[in-house]
Amino acid sequence: MDNNFQKVKNYILELNYLITIENEEDGLIVIEKETEGIKNLVLGIADPLLIVEQFILPISNTRFEIYKRLLQKNRDIIHGAFVLDESGKKIIFRNTHELENLNLNEIEGTLNALGLLLSEYSEELIKFSKN
Repeated sequence: MDNNFQKVKNYILELNYLITIENEEDGLIVIEKETEGIKNLVLGIADPLLIVEQFILPISNTRFEIYKRLLQKNRDIIHGAFVLDESGKKIIFRNTHELENLNLNEIEGTLNALGLLLSEYSEELIKFSKN
C-alpha cells in the first residue's frame, strides 16, 4: 500500500503550493498560495479520507440572511462547500476526497474552486464579517 501522506504531499508540490506545516504522524499538511487567496489551508489525511479545510472568516451575527446566502452559494460551488464550525461562528470551506482513488485532478479541482470562490465572492463575505 502506498503512503497516502506522501501522495498528497507530492500532488501539492506538483501544483506549486507552499507547504508551511507538515506532520506525517498526525496526517496534517498546511499549504498556501497567496496569489490564489489561499493561506493556511489544512489538508487532513485520515484514511480513508482527505479532508480539505480553509478558514474563511468569523461571523458574529447569526442572521438568517447570511446562512441563506451561504447555502445559495453552495449550489454554485463545483467542489466543496461552505460549512460552519461547531460554534457556528466561523465560516469554513470544506471538501473531502477518498484517498484510495485520489488523483492530481481532484485536488487541483478543489483548490481551483476555492480560489475562484474567494475571488468572485470576497466582497459579500467581507460584508458578512462586518454585520
